Amino acid sequence: MAIILVNPSGLPEVDAYRQVSIATGSKLVFIAGQVAWDVNGVTVGKGDLAAQVEQCYLNVGAALAEVGASFDDVAKLTIYVVDWTPGKMSQLMDGIARAATKLGVTPVPPGTLLGVAALDIPEHLVEIEATAVID
Repeated sequence: MAIILVNPSGLPEVDAYRQVSIATGSKLVFIAGQVAWDVNGVTVGKGDLAAQVEQCYLNVGAALAEVGASFDDVAKLTIYVVDWTPGKMSQLMDGIARAATKLGVTPVPPGTLLGVAALDIPEHLVEIEATAVID
């Protein structure tokens, strides 16, 4: 495995992700921000943040699989949520948990969560991009 995830003793331990990833592979993989489109370009879960988060993770998983990678190879995720408030955290975590179950993984690489005013089209509530390292 090209990624080792660490929670340093001097930083708080967060359940949703690890604070540090150590990459030892030789190829960087950059996954463009994934929105809640299905394979036909139809938005999944209109108005449902958890459903859209789930679809975004599934799309990231599909992109990783296409290049011979998996969530085990992800060094960092960036999550953009429209009109973010802390009250949306349970929906975000629900979507991540549902995707993790479908993918058979525990996606906990370091991540950055950003609240944004809008995404590409009004019905998209979340976008997730990933950076992975593979051998």
